[in-house]
Amino acid sequence: MKVYTNDDVRTDALEGARIAVLGYGSQGRAHAQNLRDSGYDVVAGVRKGGKGWTNARADKIDTAEPEHAVEGADLIAFLTPDMAQEAIYNETIAPKAKKGATLLFAHGFSIHYGRVQPRADMDVVLVAPKGPGDLVRREFVRGRGVPSLFAVHQDASGQARDKAMAYAKGNGGATGGLIETSFPEETETDLFGEQAVLCGGAKELVMAGYQTLVDAGYQPEVAYFECMHELKLIVDLFYEGGISKMHDFISETAKYGAVASGPRVITEETRGRMREVLKDIQSGNFARDWILENQAGKPRYNAMLNADRNHPIEKTGAELRSRMAWLKQPTNA
Repeated sequence: MKVYTNDDVRTDALEGARIAVLGYGSQGRAHAQNLRDSGYDVVAGVRKGGKGWTNARADKIDTAEPEHAVEGADLIAFLTPDMAQEAIYNETIAPKAKKGATLLFAHGFSIHYGRVQPRADMDVVLVAPKGPGDLVRREFVRGRGVPSLFAVHQDASGQARDKAMAYAKGNGGATGGLIETSFPEETETDLFGEQAVLCGGAKELVMAGYQTLVDAGYQPEVAYFECMHELKLIVDLFYEGGISKMHDFISETAKYGAVASGPRVITEETRGRMREVLKDIQSGNFARDWILENQAGKPRYNAMLNADRNHPIEKTGAELRSRMAWLKQPTNA
């Protein structure tokens, strides 16, 4: 695997380019400011009077309604939510984008599952920083950068790859290191990680552990500390130095319990379920179900989300966190 850095990037690939950033959420806000500070002509495509418009103006980023931002743009960074992209592309980008414009995504969902079918004259690329927008911005300001993935789906100009890498450099990604991927690989691994490990798997593991202790007669507050609160301590060790660092910083007793009992929880049956999740993603079943759920008004999604929000661990956690002063936003006294 090659990790590309600033020295590998052809910066002239986007020289003089006007970049329209559609969407001014976590990623959009970071990308727009970083690219502006890298010398690019940036406009935020946002609805007048909305939160994105207000934030962009506060950040001294030029603003325009999306249909006007797209007109004349050499590159359109499509950073809106996945489920909104089909309508935005069909109604705004396809009829308004100039011939030969580049369409850039930070996640491959809409392209991989055929939700957006770009015009044949457009380069279609992906640049996906591996961190939230506030970190992408913070590291850029410090002269560093968050590692990023990049990919090409459609190369109409013969320069799509160079454009993706130049954009990534402008966003700080080449300082952090660039890894080349594909739209299918980025999309499928991202969805799998979210569902099986980061958001789905971790959540279910925490709630199951909490409930196991409470059902066995232990105090909910103690169960919360052991199964949710202290998870951050372990995840921070993973983040900083991998599994080895965790082993280096926990007790011998904890270490023995980890290697002896972890495999009793994550069994071959669990791995089989993970493979089922991956197959649903690869086959498009997950994407189809999520699209249909949105079209139906999200009744099942809302019911499941509410069940999570109403789980007893949430009440216990809220009461305990209210006593943790370090979690509160600092105030100007």
